Amino acid sequence: MDFGVVLQTNPPAARTVQLSQLAEAHGFSHVWTFDSHLLWQEPYVVHSAILAATRRVTVGPFVTNPATRDWTVTASTFATLNEMYGNRTICGIGRGDSAVRVTNGRPTTLKALRESIHVIRELGNSRAVEYNGATLQFPWSRGSKLDVWVAAYGPLALKLTGEVGDGFILQLADLDIAEWMITTVRQAAENVGRDPDEIAFCVAAPMYIGDDTSESRAHMIEQCRWFGGMVGNHVADIVAKYGEGSDVPAALTDYIAGRTGYDYNSHGKSNNDHVDFVPDEIVERFCVLGTAEEHIAKLEKLRALGVTQFAGYLQHDNKEETMRVYGETVIPALTPPVTAKR
Repeated sequence: MDFGVVLQTNPPAARTVQLSQLAEAHGFSHVWTFDSHLLWQEPYVVHSAILAATRRVTVGPFVTNPATRDWTVTASTFATLNEMYGNRTICGIGRGDSAVRVTNGRPTTLKALRESIHVIRELGNSRAVEYNGATLQFPWSRGSKLDVWVAAYGPLALKLTGEVGDGFILQLADLDIAEWMITTVRQAAENVGRDPDEIAFCVAAPMYIGDDTSESRAHMIEQCRWFGGMVGNHVADIVAKYGEGSDVPAALTDYIAGRTGYDYNSHGKSNNDHVDFVPDEIVERFCVLGTAEEHIAKLEKLRALGVTQFAGYLQHDNKEETMRVYGETVIPALTPPVTAKR
């Protein structure tokens, strides 16, 4: 299993770079950042600084979208960063949430998402692509490599992911929901003749290391309750489209009954003041909280479901300590030892 961190590009940018360096030092393979250009600093500018300050980590948006950025510009950004830093980028993409909603926009259609994935991947891999009736290719790009991982929740988005995605991003760590979604993506891949084992499966959720006291548990839950609110935005869309009696697991849909609104100015913040509708149980199910042993136990179960990467959100007050414990205890426990060559 690989491990990533998910950061917000809050100023100062030097702080984001510093956290990325710490992540690399502690053995994380990926550094992801939010992509909402109005709520936080422009991620791709910060990505360049992260790549310049590190040597091994792969860097990308978690996640970008086809609506607020021209697809060819997005592809050019990745190809440029790959030329500068040696194929260390990755593209996480979805239909759009905070980046589009703060401008009173709407997520894109699945058709537009599918088309954008194709255009970005082909150009980002130094290949030609048909776009708007023209054949396009970066004449300056040679040997760029770019995987496109798709963030999805609903049945049709999961189907699309299995059909065209290099990877699947699931933004919650509930075991039952993960099993259903991974199975759905794998089946969609098989239905179009793809090998599902070639798809990366990334589960992303807040990770918080703490002790086993009730006070510590309560604090961890409060620090991570914002995540249930963020996931609730996507769930609300699914319920509106498919209804409460759909194939979507009840554990994912029931808790939003008390949801009355959402302020994107508090999006992804531990002090989010309008997520009281998220019960403690959902925080526990959706996140990875507790002692190192508790983290290892839950991550082992996710790995058994086919998860190939866990990406931990660090929007809380214990960033450095959580990364340290992961580097010293959690990551080694879930990483097979390297066998010396004879």
